[in-house]
Amino acid sequence: MATGLGPPAYRVEGLTKIYPRGNVLANDQITFSIPQQEIFGLLGPNGAGKSTLIRQLVGLVAPTAGHIELMGHRLSGNTEIIPYLVSYMTQRPMALADLTVEEALAITGHLRGMSRPDARAAGRALIDEFSLGRVARRVIGKLSGGEQRLTSFCMALTGRCPILILDEPTNDLDPRHRQQVWDKLVSINGERGTTIILVTHNVLEAEKVLRRVGIINFGRILAMGTASELKAQVDARMRLQITFKQDVDEDTQRRLIDGSGLPASVSTGRGRYTTWVDPGTIDTEIGRVTSRIGFGVVEDLRVQAPTLEDVYFRLGGGDRLVAVDAAG
Repeated sequence: MATGLGPPAYRVEGLTKIYPRGNVLANDQITFSIPQQEIFGLLGPNGAGKSTLIRQLVGLVAPTAGHIELMGHRLSGNTEIIPYLVSYMTQRPMALADLTVEEALAITGHLRGMSRPDARAAGRALIDEFSLGRVARRVIGKLSGGEQRLTSFCMALTGRCPILILDEPTNDLDPRHRQQVWDKLVSINGERGTTIILVTHNVLEAEKVLRRVGIINFGRILAMGTASELKAQVDARMRLQITFKQDVDEDTQRRLIDGSGLPASVSTGRGRYTTWVDPGTIDTEIGRVTSRIGFGVVEDLRVQAPTLEDVYFRLGGGDRLVAVDAAG
């Protein structure tokens, strides 16, 4: 993996975005930089301000205040440089939805400076690599969500721009293709030194490839650092995760959790609750689950060391989700 110690790919200073309709403060005085060759992840709940921030990085939304530098160039009044430096993967490739997969890849490569034969060859190579041959001549808009996501990812890879920005690249993908996407990102970062910026909710998968992480909510960056630095903020407590059986309704789940005497628990998904306990009290807390909740309603019980997911829920997720971003 590349070291990510080069000059800034992006430098953001005091970036603020207010949507006039409803006077929504989507981004609030955001300041950070991303070195060239880094794999950087932006994590946060829906409505946290991620999409607005990314759209400003790629020139689709103008800031209300503050500025952005891309490879040393101020973007204000200079957005024409972005397509030459940045490849942006949206959640759906709707701009080319009426084209076939092979047509979209060939056109994307040509628009990014490749000759038509080279663009077609590069497109065919990606179709083979990601097993898209059976849908290569089908119209993108008629593909499944996972097939559209893979096509969008392949479009982003064409042309070899020095910066790659990906919005939820593994949503809708099966486990095999998710792993293939992560492996590909690590490969192009190491072999080409490509700067990669990821927007994702899948913190457990992302932790495997990210060099640094920014956690965003309420339109602000709440924390930023390496996974180990952020996990240190959670402290040395262990993660105790309880998953209820599917036939246990939410009211019963909450009543059992509240009456268990466990430390404050956060709902981290349907039927799943997480709490953090001191290592020396794990046996005691498991005993509370056994005696006060009972294994008759529990599907799974796990004890883990702190993860990046814990940081996410402690700083920006769980019951504290707040929607502030009008654009998503």
